[in-house]
Amino acid sequence: MPVETPIADVAHVIQLSVAPVFLLTAVGSILGVLSTRLGRIVDRSRVLLERLEGLEGPRRAEMQEELDMLFRRRHLVNVAIGCGVGAALLVAGVIVAAFVGFILGWRVSAPIAILFIGAMLFIVGALLVFLREVMLAALAVRRPTAARSPPQAR
Repeated sequence: MPVETPIADVAHVIQLSVAPVFLLTAVGSILGVLSTRLGRIVDRSRVLLERLEGLEGPRRAEMQEELDMLFRRRHLVNVAIGCGVGAALLVAGVIVAAFVGFILGWRVSAPIAILFIGAMLFIVGALLVFLREVMLAALAVRRPTAARSPPQAR
């Protein structure tokens, strides 16, 4: 039976940390998508707010309705980002706990399991809220009315 050296022990802890690191990368990618969506929502809101100032009547009401939808979407994206950041912090906690437990010789399997379950719950929350935001965005796309519809191709 080979004698384990401290280097082999550290290598084993690093091997165990690889999966959470990949998870952290995936969460980072999700956060990138969410921040891009947030940026587009904010940019569109700014454009509408500038145009809204001098308008009256039905066009103003349409723009206000779109702004309201954008504000709801912005809130959902913010919640999803919060969940994603929470997940990333918990995954980082899993990695830290694994190394601290190794260095100090503590049994950290229960805290690691709890952190990992928490991270998964946050990821599920982020994805569900993201799905809701995407569904709202899809609902916001309207069919053109007869007055605004483009000419039909023949």
